[in-house]
Amino acid sequence: MAGSDESGQGDRGPNTMSPAQSRAARALLDWSQADLAGKVGLGEAFVRDFESGGRDPASGQIEALRSALMAAGVIFTDGASDGVRLGGRGADEGTRLGALNTENDR
Repeated sequence: MAGSDESGQGDRGPNTMSPAQSRAARALLDWSQADLAGKVGLGEAFVRDFESGGRDPASGQIEALRSALMAAGVIFTDGASDGVRLGGRGADEGTRLGALNTENDR
């Protein structure tokens, strides 16, 4: 799995992200605001305004940004505070629970 979502509901729905999470996720990937904007077909000014808190975009636009970050391996977490971490980005994850059987034991 390239990216994931380990967040609960919290103050926001499960498919939203905060401006701070967006900035942190970009930093993990070493992406500029222009890089992220280009992945989803939005302008760099849109990402800049969102991350500075100067814009309250539609949830679909935030989800587009979040999806691009998750596709690149970012995992959104929720605990004492919201956060992000970088997953394996295509590394072998082993066998999924639903696919376990005696043939996997070899």
